[in-house]
Formats: sequence, structure tokens, C-alpha cells
Amino acid sequence: MKQSQAKASEAAFPQKDDSVQPDLAFARRVIEAESAGVAGLAGLVESAVFAEAARRIYACRGSVIVTGVGKAGQIGQKISGTLASTGTPSHFLHPTEALHGDLGRVGNKDLVLALSHSGRSDELLRLIEPLKQREIPLLSIVGDAQSQLARHSDLVLCMGMQEEACPHGLAPSVSTTCMLALGDALALTVMKMRRFTIEDYARFHPGGALGARLITVGQSMWFKRGETLPVAMENETVEEMLQKTASLKRRGAVMIVDEFGKLRGIITDGDLRRAITRFGAEAFGRKTAELMTSPCKRVTEETLAAEAMAIFHKYRIDELPVVDAQERPVGLIDVQDIVSLKIVQ
Repeated sequence: MKQSQAKASEAAFPQKDDSVQPDLAFARRVIEAESAGVAGLAGLVESAVFAEAARRIYACRGSVIVTGVGKAGQIGQKISGTLASTGTPSHFLHPTEALHGDLGRVGNKDLVLALSHSGRSDELLRLIEPLKQREIPLLSIVGDAQSQLARHSDLVLCMGMQEEACPHGLAPSVSTTCMLALGDALALTVMKMRRFTIEDYARFHPGGALGARLITVGQSMWFKRGETLPVAMENETVEEMLQKTASLKRRGAVMIVDEFGKLRGIITDGDLRRAITRFGAEAFGRKTAELMTSPCKRVTEETLAAEAMAIFHKYRIDELPVVDAQERPVGLIDVQDIVSLKIVQ
């Protein structure tokens, strides 16, 4: 018995032959075949049926439920993830699990997107009737427009039967690459329809380096809109400025404004030390307008924190006023606010 098992193992995993070399020309043909498959989708994504699919996903008031089996299912998980991260509520539903109770995860306002190259996957076909009974829209991405899945779908994106790049023409490769590209095209087209912004994207990606790079100044500044800001008038004395801002939390600078509340300049701790060195005690009686740096760099709440960090580095400064559309201060950001986000190493 053990000998037969050993022989079976040897057949499945033959001894390594060091003389065998990778066929790089074949590898290149794989890339070319998949590239050609994706390029062949250009006509489909410019069609009325693709536009209608995008409109239906955009109009969906529930979630987009993506389903598929095998490698198509794995591609479906990625498409669902892309939809969810770009503003379209979505989750993946395994068709086998769906048939054993998980259909309860599908709501009446949801839309189902089914993926199958052949359009004949039994697990998917068995979902058709319960979905139709509940009048849940069924969209599909298939290779065969005459398949049973295609015939029973409300809308079909047919990418054509793709010839796989596998040496035996069996392992899903070209077909799954085309599914992924088509799913990305759908998800990102709908993302654009939603006017999904960088700030929206950041809210869905708060963790890791990606989230940090997308955080805005408004999300990271220490002094925020609505709080008492370190602000003084340009006709006030330095002593009055210090008395007004003495009780504020951490501060390394005071923003100077005119009679209309518009930013005129900034006085930093360094500016104050230099003034005292130059004028002595007389510095406290001087007007803030005499000591301030004007004009000064400023950013808005919508500025990316990474952009603010670039300004800190370029001009070797530590604080940046944050202003609204009328140039009125609404916050103050310190270089340490951004360093704490680990945007830079």
C-alpha cells in the first residue's frame, strides 16, 4: 500500500530535472494573450449595454452582490472590494453558500452581478430562480451570450469566449483577466459618476500608508474649525497678542488678521525671539504687523497632509495657517501633526 502511494506521489510530483529551463518566450505569449483579450473589450465598454450596466449599479439603493465560483469567484471578490472602496456598497456571496441559507444576505433593494466564462456553472444557475422570485435584478459577465446564465440575466456583458493562455487551454487566465478588467471598468466608471473624491477615498482607507497619504489638512490639524484659534489683530501690540493667546493649548505661532478677519501674516516663536534680541523689552510694545512674516504660506482644509508636509520641508517652517475661501483662518497645522501620521519615514 505504501509503495503504491509513493509511486502516485512521484507521478504527481516528479523529481526535479535541473536541465529543464523556463520557457520565457511562452511567458511572453501569456502576457500578449492576456493583453489582447483586455484590448478586445474596448468595443464592449463603449457600448450602450455597458452604459446601462453602469447606470444600474449607480442607481442601486442597496448593495451590489457579486457572485461566482472557482477562479471567477476569486475575481468577483476583488471586483466587490473595488466597488466597496470606491463608494458603491458591495459584498461577495459564494453561490454554494447562497444555496444553503446565505441568500438571506441579499436584500430586496440589492443587485446581483454574476461572473462565469462559460455561463453554465451549475451553482450559479441554481441561483436564478430564487432571485427571479424576489425580483432581484441579475447582471452577468459571461463569455457565451447564448449560455443559460446569459439568457436569464436582466443585462449581459458578454466578453466573448476567450482562449486561455494555459498550455492546455484549460486554466483560467485570459478569461479571468478580462473579467477583472471589465469589473474594474464598471466600478471606476460608477466611482466617477458618484463624483467620489480623494477625501471620500481617504475615509474608506484610514489605515496604513495609503490612508495616511490621503488624509487632508482638515482631518489632521491640531487647531480645528470652531475652536479658539491663536489669532491676533495686526494693530494689536505683541503684549496684547501674548495675553490673548496665553491660555490656548500647544501653540508655536499666532496668525495675524486684518479688520475683516483675513490672514495677513504669522508670528512664530522664532520671530518673537529675534524681535526680543533686536529690540529688548521694547519688542512687547510693538505692533504685531511690524513683527509678522507677511505674506505667509497657507493651506486649506482640503489640502492633502502630504502636500502640507512638502511645504514644511521646502520652506523649513513648522506651522501653516489653514484658511477658508475668503482667506480667513479656520485652523493651524503643525509639522508634528503630520509627522505623527507617519506620512514620511
